[in-house]
Amino acid sequence: MPHDFPKLLGDIGGTNVRLALKLTPEGEIGHILNLTLRDHPDAASAIEHYLQQVGAASGPMRPRTGCLGAAGPVIGDHLQLFNAPWGFSIVGLRQALGLQRLRVLNDFTALALSLPHLPASELRQVGGGEPVKGMTMGLLGAGTGLGVSGLIPTLEGHWAPIAGEGGHVSLPASNEDEERLIALLRGRYGHVSAERVLSGSGLLVLYKAHAELAGKQPNENLSPADVTERGLSGQCPLSVAALNSFCLFMGTVASNLAVSLGAHGGLFIGGGIVPRLGDFFVRSGFRERFDAKGRYAAYLQRIPVFVIHTPYPGLIGASQA
Repeated sequence: MPHDFPKLLGDIGGTNVRLALKLTPEGEIGHILNLTLRDHPDAASAIEHYLQQVGAASGPMRPRTGCLGAAGPVIGDHLQLFNAPWGFSIVGLRQALGLQRLRVLNDFTALALSLPHLPASELRQVGGGEPVKGMTMGLLGAGTGLGVSGLIPTLEGHWAPIAGEGGHVSLPASNEDEERLIALLRGRYGHVSAERVLSGSGLLVLYKAHAELAGKQPNENLSPADVTERGLSGQCPLSVAALNSFCLFMGTVASNLAVSLGAHGGLFIGGGIVPRLGDFFVRSGFRERFDAKGRYAAYLQRIPVFVIHTPYPGLIGASQA
């Protein structure tokens, strides 16, 4: 409705805070800024800083409503980011910003809402056939954590996004090598979730685990970006092993999500890590592992997997809520 605009849009992750405005119902998403979460003490301060930066702190551009996707479970009025120190009352944030309405969704719930609106040119398909129109879509993505969601068709012909914390399912092994790796991690962490390895910190976990299993000394000074770079270049066998394990585990978790949801509308992979892997991911064992469901292999082989390369899909999703 026109009186809902200007509308504040946000995608709050564990590391970055992406904010934007949609000034009119038909207008484009604009005034996009990417802030670093650690530079701001709380959500209200970050948003007010953003509004000052884009000239919307007062006057006709000041938002009337808002929708934020945030990397944490949204249960009741309080939201606590899972991988970052921010927490806030949704009602309190709305009042602090002077908004008429504020909707806060899990970041992957918001991202799921974007799926029907993503340009085909910004999706890279990794195997499978054609998506079946009107069928459920699955979504997961690794970044600071592992987000999981989906988009379900309703009987009324609309879409309903899933709000869950599927990144914290227990990580399964598919062969003896993975059993040894998970056993090592279980001894270290207790519960081994999918997010434990399918995340930025998970790349380091995999790198160090492969070093321990190989009886080698890991480089303790590496960052997740270093492991990615060294693995993509092939200059570090342990980093290559970490990336290969990452892709295989991603195939397992994505496949389980696809059969759980019946995702014949496609399985979509977002987040910051997989798009950066590029051809390495396409050539990896991901798709073979995704299809490896025994009697249900043919079922999986029909499901297309798309890597999302759209710059700000979470903001597109927030604009739809």
